[in-house]
Amino acid sequence: MLTAHNVTLWVKRDDLIHAEISGNKWRKLKYNLEQMKLAEYAKMVTFGGAYSNHIAATAAVAHHFGYHVIGVIRGEELNGHINPTVEKAAEQGMEFRFVSRAQFRNICKDDYAYVHEQCPDGWVIPEGGANTLGMKGVAEIIDEIDVPFDTIITAVGTGTTLAGLVQGLKGRARALGVSVVGGNFLQKEVSKLLDEAGVLETNYSLTHAYHFGGYAKTKPALLDFINTMQSETKLKLDPIYTGKAFYGVWDMIKNGTFDHQTLVFLHTGGLQGIAGFNQKSPQKIHN
Repeated sequence: MLTAHNVTLWVKRDDLIHAEISGNKWRKLKYNLEQMKLAEYAKMVTFGGAYSNHIAATAAVAHHFGYHVIGVIRGEELNGHINPTVEKAAEQGMEFRFVSRAQFRNICKDDYAYVHEQCPDGWVIPEGGANTLGMKGVAEIIDEIDVPFDTIITAVGTGTTLAGLVQGLKGRARALGVSVVGGNFLQKEVSKLLDEAGVLETNYSLTHAYHFGGYAKTKPALLDFINTMQSETKLKLDPIYTGKAFYGVWDMIKNGTFDHQTLVFLHTGGLQGIAGFNQKSPQKIHN
């Protein structure tokens, strides 16, 4: 907990759920796995980038529960090299299908026809666990928070976590999403997910001021902030999701956006991605 500028800030440490299946990834996988089990599937298929937290968590879940899993990966992101995320997923038994970015977009647009062709008996989990089952798992976070608060804040990549928080809040407080991607498509995605889940509440908003140039883009100021936070508070953040969102929260607190409010920042995990980031970046995140 931190109190400053007439604001009290709590951090919900979902990164501590599990060493490999943590944060919003576990939340979004939980009910997808439950439905998969009820439907008596033994295989699953999912999608993501080569450094994806979702790919890492799904591989770990499949390994833990003894399921066969196929990961459809945007292949050119590897540039001929195996990164720590893919390497670990392979060790845990994930089978890969590497495709181009164009193929990846088409696969996700054509209702997964490619997937059913490759694995007709596989349960399909969307990229990032982005469906109403994923929302249902995220919604449970709200009732685990035992302090009164005004606003809960999360990083937003697909919109599922933000939509799930709105579902769980039931209008009792507000949710703020900090977009970590460029473009303004997320509002539409969140609205779509809420409609599919039958959620009528509109007690949420999105800010696009802290994506630092787009998905997986960073700047020295962001990396300096992440390293400073870790050294001063022992709170570890990643440069793709939680670092950007926490930077945004910190900046908004200093600028007076939240006057006399109690905030909860949702730490959505994703720390496994730091190793892959440090492999590519000249400026490192401290371990």
